[in-house]
Amino acid sequence: MWAHSMTVQDYQDLIDRGWRRSGRYVYKPVMNQTCCPQYTIRCRSLQFQPSKSHKKVLKKMLKFLAKGEISKGNCEDEPMEPSMEDAVAGDVALINKLDLQCDLKKLGDNLKESLEREVKKKGKSTKKEESNEFIQSQDKNEELGSGEPSHAVDVHTAPKPGKGADLSKPPCRKAKEIRKERKRLKLMQQSPAGGPEGFQAPREPKTKPNQPKSLEELIFESLPEDASHKLEVRVVRSSPPSSQFKATMLESYQVYKRYQMVIHNHSPDEPTVSQPENPPNGPDCGYGSFHQQYWLDGKIIAVGVIDILPYCVSSVYLYYDPDYSFLSLGVYSALREIAFTRQLHEKASQLSYYYMGFYIHSCPKMRYKGHYRPSDLLCPETYVWVPIEQCLPSLENSKYCRFNQDPEAADEGRSRDPDRLQVLYKKAILPYGVFKQQQREPGEEAAVLQYASLVGQACSERMLLFRN
Repeated sequence: MWAHSMTVQDYQDLIDRGWRRSGRYVYKPVMNQTCCPQYTIRCRSLQFQPSKSHKKVLKKMLKFLAKGEISKGNCEDEPMEPSMEDAVAGDVALINKLDLQCDLKKLGDNLKESLEREVKKKGKSTKKEESNEFIQSQDKNEELGSGEPSHAVDVHTAPKPGKGADLSKPPCRKAKEIRKERKRLKLMQQSPAGGPEGFQAPREPKTKPNQPKSLEELIFESLPEDASHKLEVRVVRSSPPSSQFKATMLESYQVYKRYQMVIHNHSPDEPTVSQPENPPNGPDCGYGSFHQQYWLDGKIIAVGVIDILPYCVSSVYLYYDPDYSFLSLGVYSALREIAFTRQLHEKASQLSYYYMGFYIHSCPKMRYKGHYRPSDLLCPETYVWVPIEQCLPSLENSKYCRFNQDPEAADEGRSRDPDRLQVLYKKAILPYGVFKQQQREPGEEAAVLQYASLVGQACSERMLLFRN
């Protein structure tokens, strides 16, 4: 449907029934018929903890800002494509191939074989590990003790056949031993005396538990005074356009135009307009449509289009300067938007979710949204939220799933009285019960009833269905 005007509460209720907007065009997939069912996904931002790959993106940005360092090689995350480590195939933790590659680069060649064996072992010992020989498999698809194929790892220092281990290099050690050694050295450095007693420190009572850094601490980590770059994020109202938005619209549009043409090979679309609202108990910036502008050294390099709604921040779109793809701006902007949601929650307590659009399990490239945990998927039949961990087993068996396990449960917000639906006809607002007495168009009633079932009773009584 085409929304000429829409309140934030109506749109909140619509996305909680599986709708999304693209400009003024508001659409809902026919879930049980489409080839790739699209499930509405939301992240519980207050409980969100960044994963290892998320932290890598944040650290990459900090290094770039502080020293101008640009990550290159296999360790770079693609924009909007988190690494394998955070894949949500059930509750099984998968190996982070990117992290493995990074670690292998840092360690000497003599450690590669033991690292690969430790990662793949999964708690099962193998006969090869009992041998003192340094063995490189000739068949890179050889199955290890875990039953999984080994990854191709080039070991350049393997001894020649019949020569045995290279005695000029230290013996191989397991990754677990290496981690313990690093921890011991770190504790020794932290010890006032600098001696081995630092390793005993964990036994002493601590005043502060060793908790991981919060998302905000990672994002807003202080930079040196002589930092190479300066990044600033500004939130400007896009509809109706604020003075800041008008002043930067041309520069922002040039980034959007280039992004569409370089990244997606599309011609740019025209900007859209929505309705602002500023209730007293809402966030300081009010509700409605906004642009989060990412300014680097006085230049816009990315813009996140968001809707601030009564219960959530809804991510609509992101575009960025392709020259800065190396910063993984898709992932970085999502983390900034989650942090922004938590900031808004401090003023508007009911606003606590970050909506990421649709999760498409049948499309591997679209599964990345499930990496922002904890998250929920919307049941396409009863419109209740179900933790994604409970949904994944069903999605592995079938593209379309009803997530609500209660067979007796129904859509509580369904249309119960279509006659109360509001119609805008000849500049007058009429209940559908009155309007239908004046109309005898074939197919009219079926179309209206379908609309009522899709938007639900509450929205059908608040929104005006235009008929001519």
